[in-house]
Amino acid sequence: MSTIFMNLIGFDMIIFLVAAANGVIYHFTRRSADELYRKMHVTVFVPGSKRSEQEAREELVQLRESDVVEMRNKMGRLYSVFVNLTGIFPLLGILGTVTSLLALVNDMSDVQGNFYGALTSTFWGIVFSIIFKIMDGVISSKIEDNEKNVALYLERNFARENDVPDGRR
Repeated sequence: MSTIFMNLIGFDMIIFLVAAANGVIYHFTRRSADELYRKMHVTVFVPGSKRSEQEAREELVQLRESDVVEMRNKMGRLYSVFVNLTGIFPLLGILGTVTSLLALVNDMSDVQGNFYGALTSTFWGIVFSIIFKIMDGVISSKIEDNEKNVALYLERNFARENDVPDGRR
């Protein structure tokens, strides 16, 4: 039992701290993606909904291109950090394993404890990698949808701004 505790306050603590940080980044990424999703879908007017066509048009007029681009960039930065942190969990597990095995070379008196420590680091690295990979699967479709919607919005906005009154471009 003391070996488990020593590992938790040792290298495994680094893995748990990175996991907590990645969880916080996931939360902000999800919130940012949801906000952009809502902003991009105000442009749709559905007859019979609680919003009138006029309200939908007013929201569309208030939507500024610079705001949309900034929201997309923020979402992209957060998502990039999340994905990169998710990718290092197996590496952290391997690093913990190597660190524990190197300690084994210096101190052969506690072979079982050091070997157990090596395995727990690998275990936690794999567990958090799986958890965050599943979370990535949940959010990646919304990120892709947002990217497509922003690209379509920017394309339409560019075409609208460059229209000549007599219909020629």
